[in-house]
Amino acid sequence: MSTSCPAVPVWYTLLETTFGALCIAGTVQGLTHVEFQDGERPVRPEPDWQEDQGILDEARKQLQEYFERRRQRFTLPVAPGGTPFQQRVWRELRQIPWGTTTTYREIAERIGQPAAVRAVGHANGRNPVAIVIPCHRVVGANGRLTGYAGGIAVKRRLLQHEGALLV
Repeated sequence: MSTSCPAVPVWYTLLETTFGALCIAGTVQGLTHVEFQDGERPVRPEPDWQEDQGILDEARKQLQEYFERRRQRFTLPVAPGGTPFQQRVWRELRQIPWGTTTTYREIAERIGQPAAVRAVGHANGRNPVAIVIPCHRVVGANGRLTGYAGGIAVKRRLLQHEGALLV
């Protein structure tokens, strides 16, 4: 007799934005992916993913509002897969306000691991829920824009969009 649980359905949709196409995916627990399709890590729907039938409507709406500058904070549940350390970093990233930046060192200090700057950078780079978990708001100690899965040009545009960088 099998005791395995059935797989949790994953729904996906594509959203065209002025910043490029996004693949949005999630389960009933929350968003698992918001990824730029022209960046370094485009998401291709897995064979068992289902095209969205309305589950992701609120995510689409809130992301659209963000791109129209009508939303500065997301109220969406997120459920990205990651290690406990990555989860702690991603929770802290959600606390960075619109229009501001912080550094990897500041995030490491906020999670109580000041020596883990590189690990924070690695976790930041593995964030699968772009924009909603605003990893684009994290910059190098000298203020330089560092890696971004959507590409540095998109990171710069997002920060300009939020008023955190001058055009």
